[in-house]
Amino acid sequence: MRTAPLPAGRFVLATLATWRVTHLLAEEDGPADVVVRLRRRAGASWAGDLLDCFYCLSFWVAVPFTAGLAGRRRIDPVACLAVSGAACLLEQATRQMAPHDHTHSAVPAS
Repeated sequence: MRTAPLPAGRFVLATLATWRVTHLLAEEDGPADVVVRLRRRAGASWAGDLLDCFYCLSFWVAVPFTAGLAGRRRIDPVACLAVSGAACLLEQATRQMAPHDHTHSAVPAS
């Protein structure tokens, strides 16, 4: 049985949410350094490897957003891949436009 495609507005919403959460988990320290502590705790395990790779992580982050916004019980793997791919393109575009440090240190780097 074939599933209907994700409507354009929901696709954009799922892509933006996937990019934001993936970027937070893979690239940022998070509020009160929660995310950086999570990455340290994961260490060299498979979870640590996953948290170190935006591209790998984006697929797994895309699954619940795509499923939730599609409004159906069955997960469409192609839609998850499309949302993840769009989030990866957004990550590449934002990295090229404004490379900057996402840490929240009070002391400027010297």
